[in-house]
Amino acid sequence: MIWTSRSEGRRVKRRAVQKRKRTEMMNSNKKYIPEDVTNLPLMIKNSARLYPSRPSLTSVDGTEYNYEELDRATQHVAVMLKSAGVGKGDNVAILAENSPHWGIAYFGTLICGATTVPILPDFRAVEVRTILEHAGVKTVFISGKLISRLNEGLPKTVEMVINTDDFQLLDVSKGVVAEPAGTLGELKKLNEESNISVSDKGFYEAGGEELASIIYTSGTTGRSKGVMLTHTNILSNAVQSGTVHQVVPEDRWLSVLPLAHTYECTIGMMVTLLNGAMVQYIDRAPTAAYLGPVLKKLRPTTMLTVPLIIEKIYRSTIKPALTKSAPMRLLMKFGPTRKLLSRAAVNKLKNFFGGQLRFFGVGGAPLAPDVEKFLLEGGFPYAIGYGLTETSPMVAGFNPDNAVFHSVGKVMEGVTVRIDNPDPVTKEGEIVVKGSNVMKGYYKDEEKTREVFTDDGYFRTGDLGIINKKGIIYIKGRFKNMILGANGENIYPEEIEAVLNSREIVSESLVMEYKGKLTARVHLKMELIEEQLHHLKENATEFQKQLQVKADEALAELMIHVNQHVARNSKLQLMIRQMTPFEKTATHKIKRFIYQ
Repeated sequence: MIWTSRSEGRRVKRRAVQKRKRTEMMNSNKKYIPEDVTNLPLMIKNSARLYPSRPSLTSVDGTEYNYEELDRATQHVAVMLKSAGVGKGDNVAILAENSPHWGIAYFGTLICGATTVPILPDFRAVEVRTILEHAGVKTVFISGKLISRLNEGLPKTVEMVINTDDFQLLDVSKGVVAEPAGTLGELKKLNEESNISVSDKGFYEAGGEELASIIYTSGTTGRSKGVMLTHTNILSNAVQSGTVHQVVPEDRWLSVLPLAHTYECTIGMMVTLLNGAMVQYIDRAPTAAYLGPVLKKLRPTTMLTVPLIIEKIYRSTIKPALTKSAPMRLLMKFGPTRKLLSRAAVNKLKNFFGGQLRFFGVGGAPLAPDVEKFLLEGGFPYAIGYGLTETSPMVAGFNPDNAVFHSVGKVMEGVTVRIDNPDPVTKEGEIVVKGSNVMKGYYKDEEKTREVFTDDGYFRTGDLGIINKKGIIYIKGRFKNMILGANGENIYPEEIEAVLNSREIVSESLVMEYKGKLTARVHLKMELIEEQLHHLKENATEFQKQLQVKADEALAELMIHVNQHVARNSKLQLMIRQMTPFEKTATHKIKRFIYQ
């Protein structure tokens, strides 16, 4: 007889239920995604057939499209583009904030056979022009707020610019963007005057291996590359994500990340539309003060975020409350009482997010271990995913029911992962990926494309990690960030940064090798130090002098703390105070190349 504890029995039963649900959902997807749905526009058409009156893309400003209206609106845009001569082989840029109209421009472009070129809203004017030139963009969708990003002038390839706010055509006859070209008018007028129909040849005909998007990454290494993703890449990844988490039509998603990033586009929009759910877009930065009323009204079941958002909430409000007194700090040192306090804090956190949250996805960068430990012990429905723009993006992940601390979960069904050139002792090596989700290559860069693929067709992620016997992936860090110690041992900056960032005084940090020394650049929360010196504010000279003294003391204490909590070969030798916040990518990863 085999004996198991009650808790273990419950875990076994829960895993069996989860496995059955995943199988049912995969079968459900196969049922609702006919074999002839071979591209992304056909996916929208299929969802419009299944969920015609359900809300699809909505916005806090009141804009709302149900699935039938979304299907019809995307067809209108496709007709407008086709009427202007846009079709297969043309590249169409989208430079706009998140809104239902972003999605309409995206799918309208794909319906007429063209390729989308999403551009991040925070790209500067010079970066926008570079992308437009490199991609040979013919048409640009742009929001009114971002028209100034075209101030560098339009490349000669650009023939048409459309305002996503109202889908009016803008005058570009002089090589710059001017007021609406009234003779062409609005989208509706152009459609009414056109004798083109979406039933004509050239609509909905894109093959699965044809390009759907060219996405220019805002990477940490400095060079922006055009990642070529096909319809099959994105559609298959949206379907495969169902092996990690089941989305249902009743789900309400709140979008806070840019749609021009693959993470939000595929997981936040495609997965939502594939399964008949709704997504709501906000119209400004997701600060706690702004989100409060939105969360209370929408009561989302699902959100996708980057670590920075939940880490800020934890360190600014939750951690101070859990450590505000000596008795509380003592209770937080013991497992049972720490878990009870964490659960109470998590219940308040759930209420802040509307009380209905069942999936809080975290991706784009590593989640700080101390924050994850709190979420896990408190029972917050967080989930972690792993992937890259080049993998459309998902490679692996877990959902709130099967979280594994400090891991990125299991490889998704339909994706193959192996560890290349593993260390014989640690088993660490580069994570390489193969599957229908892996990009076609880098646009106009065959040499770089060859570099990132192995001889047997696996994509080199540049991430170092291990896979255990259960198929769970643990990321150690980026191959390019790794520092080789004097004794030949690998040093992972990300692990040292996690220790630094766990301290209340630290806003953010960056570890690197500088003049032969393992160095940390640290951006301190100076407001905490200023509070200690409030009595000196009337004496500006003395205040600034003491501010510098206290900052130096904080750095010295940080070095002692870090060196007590990292491996022997990872001890810091130098600390530098970073005076301003680090420059970051769209997923809030520090652009390391700037500070090397």
